[in-house]
Amino acid sequence: MSHHIIDFKDVHFTYPDGTKALDGISFRITHGESVGIVGANGAGKSTLISHMNGYLLPAKGTIIIGDMHLNKSTINNARKTVGVVFQNPDDQLFMPTVFDDVAFGPLNLGMTEERVVERSNEALNTVGCSHLKDKPPHHLSMGQKRAVTIAGVIAMQSDILVMDEPAASLDPKSRRQLINLLKEFRHTKIIASHDLDLIMDVCERCLVISDGKVAADGATGELLTNEQLLEENNLELPLSLQNR
Repeated sequence: MSHHIIDFKDVHFTYPDGTKALDGISFRITHGESVGIVGANGAGKSTLISHMNGYLLPAKGTIIIGDMHLNKSTINNARKTVGVVFQNPDDQLFMPTVFDDVAFGPLNLGMTEERVVERSNEALNTVGCSHLKDKPPHHLSMGQKRAVTIAGVIAMQSDILVMDEPAASLDPKSRRQLINLLKEFRHTKIIASHDLDLIMDVCERCLVISDGKVAADGATGELLTNEQLLEENNLELPLSLQNR
């Protein structure tokens, strides 16, 4: 079985305060797919992302990553397979230099120093940040921080790239650079975002999430041009399609 598969089967999750975030959600993402996850605030997108490599575990239902069931005993293996870039890059950048941050993951996989250096330099080159490797992360722009967090995932050579609101707080130039970078990736990509234009640009398939369930699953171009579907799920047409 491919390691690039994520399969959710009737997954439920409720927060300690009683908020039901996932309510029997099911879907399957296979090798090489680029999938957008969209939904209104509170629909369950970030909770869903947090289940994809075990930051949260379901109260009910099953999650399969590649050929393994996700549970407490398989979390570490799942995190080698699924690389998550969270909404706030400052949550993932904590080392003295950019290079140290990118190298952190490979080092923790027990790689040789030579291999860690090779992977980290390749990853920084991929995202166009080689010139930043000696800088402290807190001196970077938001767009640069975002690129460095992606480099950290690339250095781990994760089979699946998952991103939560990757374009948040980016200026137009940085946003376009991010879109171009994502288009070049041959990973399985899963992107949760309010930026429906980014989803249109990068993702061939789209899941519309509402009240912790899949309201629609299909080709991005069909779903994100369906005004009735979007309105029913408190979404609007991508900005590029409005006022035409």
